[in-house]
Amino acid sequence: MKIIMLGCGNSSGVPLIGCNCEVCRSDNPKNKRLRVSAYVETEGVKFLIDTSPDLRQQALSNNITQLDAILYTHEHADHIHGLDDLRPFNYLRDGSLPVYGDEHTIASVKQRFAYAFLPKPENIWFRPSLIPHTLPAQAAGHIDVRGVKVAYFQQGHGKSTTLGYRISDFAYSTDTDRLPESAFAALAGTKTWIVDCLRYQKSHSHSTLTQTLEWIARVKPELAILTHMGHELEYEKLARELPGGVVPGYDGLTVEI
Repeated sequence: MKIIMLGCGNSSGVPLIGCNCEVCRSDNPKNKRLRVSAYVETEGVKFLIDTSPDLRQQALSNNITQLDAILYTHEHADHIHGLDDLRPFNYLRDGSLPVYGDEHTIASVKQRFAYAFLPKPENIWFRPSLIPHTLPAQAAGHIDVRGVKVAYFQQGHGKSTTLGYRISDFAYSTDTDRLPESAFAALAGTKTWIVDCLRYQKSHSHSTLTQTLEWIARVKPELAILTHMGHELEYEKLARELPGGVVPGYDGLTVEI
């Protein structure tokens, strides 16, 4: 399995427009964060988790030219508004792309991007062409995508919920401030976990560093990678503060399992 962290930033990205803080002014490329997204390739199947507004740049920077399925965590703009950049992937596969998400997410994506769900155009480059797959409304479940088992589990995110995903020994949990017992059950035995950590201070819908480290201590992955990080987190300082087996994410970070 190959995992690429396409973006590890929060909804504004880092640097933040108009901000003059140390992190936003940093020359360290690991402090420059595109909106959060990930690419997973396993058993010949290529997954994209969320279509961030930076999708074009992310695909070009990581030489991603083929996709087989899109997994949506939820419907917030920083997770879906790069959808139109799926057009080249439709063109390169000469066909539609399946997209997966919970009922609320699929309905929201259809409302905002209705043209992407019309019958496949004759000229596949003309617009995105997507086939929606609504995941059953339950605390946890799994689907089969071209022979690959993909587990999903609900997470708390402020007043709403998101989906975490697990593929074999890898799990992905962005945009969450509460993990129910069903999520911990789904995460049991995970070896590599990309997990939400917005900042040090409390947020209304994201995890803090203290809480995320508590989660990691419970799940006990071999490697935990922090994501959805805001400009309050400076890469080198954060890296020094973390325990063994836990690292800050950065755009382009690649892990092979």
